[in-house]
Amino acid sequence: MILNISLVTLYCLDQDATRDFYVSNLGFETRADSRIGGFRWLTIGHPSQPELEVTLMTPGPPLAPEAAAFVRGQLESGQMGGLGLQVDDCRKTCEQLRAAGVVFLQEPAERPYGVEAVLRDNTGNWFVLVEKTTPA
Repeated sequence: MILNISLVTLYCLDQDATRDFYVSNLGFETRADSRIGGFRWLTIGHPSQPELEVTLMTPGPPLAPEAAAFVRGQLESGQMGGLGLQVDDCRKTCEQLRAAGVVFLQEPAERPYGVEAVLRDNTGNWFVLVEKTTPA
């Protein structure tokens, strides 16, 4: 029986810089950081969600060389989708993150499901911040 989603992968160009971005700017914490041969297993997670880890993975094996090159190109051009992050106050969170140097692609806007803003991490992934509201 499946209990939950416990691990998701987020591609990045520099594992250290990306870890530092999430820890310093978004309040995540490092969960695992080990090397297995030439492979680095690096995960982060949010303190309020201990059951979910995000693997920070550079494009490479087990991806085929062509697929890894495609992912690198998508990151470099800012075209990779990332995660949805739930917040309690989207506008206030945007102000705090902007003060920390986070780049926003879309300012907070009313949507049928709540208030949403779009940001970009330091490696080209974009994310949504969502303040959920109760539908009318």
